[in-house]
Amino acid sequence: MKQYIVKRCGYSLLSLFLLSLTIFFFVRVTGDPATLLAEPGASEADIAKIHHQFGLDRPLVVQYALFMFKLAQGDLGQSFYYQTPVFELYFSRLPNSLLLAVVAMTFSLLVGIPSGILAAVRVGTFWDSAGKLFALLGLSLPSFFVGLLMILFFTVYLGWLPSSGSGTPLHLVMPAFALGWYFAAAHMRLTRSSMLEVLGSEYIKLARLKGLPQALVIGKHALKNALIPVLTLAGINLVLMINVAVVVETVFAWPGVGRLLYEGVSFRDFPVVQGVVILGGCMIVGVNLLVDIVYALIDPRIRLEA
Repeated sequence: MKQYIVKRCGYSLLSLFLLSLTIFFFVRVTGDPATLLAEPGASEADIAKIHHQFGLDRPLVVQYALFMFKLAQGDLGQSFYYQTPVFELYFSRLPNSLLLAVVAMTFSLLVGIPSGILAAVRVGTFWDSAGKLFALLGLSLPSFFVGLLMILFFTVYLGWLPSSGSGTPLHLVMPAFALGWYFAAAHMRLTRSSMLEVLGSEYIKLARLKGLPQALVIGKHALKNALIPVLTLAGINLVLMINVAVVVETVFAWPGVGRLLYEGVSFRDFPVVQGVVILGGCMIVGVNLLVDIVYALIDPRIRLEA
């Protein structure tokens, strides 16, 4: 077991190292931030001064070495644009992203799990076809398109909901729906397939032969086993929602981590982009590592095969 955990931790550290290497060099392809930070009509001397101020005049290898040295000390640098430490910027936006992700996840579970159960129990009927159509639309329609349609209908035409910003529960409705619909469709499909697999197992057939009511067979015996992969996926999806809701947060001007990443890319703010991506990567890799370890504790075959 110790060897398995050490291997998984090593893979996780390697993934984070490759992520830091990729994002460090990728953001520098987007352009020179000095052209945005300098005043209009700035001379080459002014541009060179900005380069020197932020260490952009050094070789890329030296810049990366300094970046990793500071990262090892828990320092992600200071934002070029906001002149604020990246850690402070990230954690000032994180509560908004957490709130949006929790509401969107609650919506996706409340819609996805019951619809998946209904589609599995009524397989081949109208409810099954409706569930498949719901999953198809949820997985195929881009979240920004759904968000724009909702703004057009509920804000422009009806005037019921605010189109952007934060501060009231009404501001959460549209971004949470636009973000949660995709995950609701994913949870619906997984719940349906998991329920169908469980309903075809031998112990469910035995429970039915004993004459147990259908509701008891589904609710007590089938559902608790079918929900294990669904809840595992939901935990991973929650972390993804926090860190990858860039489009939704930008469309609705929601002040979260995703919009901070968008602002960092727009302003060519290298420390912000690097910090947001690495912290999000740490969160995702950490959750996956925890899931792997929990699975290995539950099922010894996993660590033996590894």
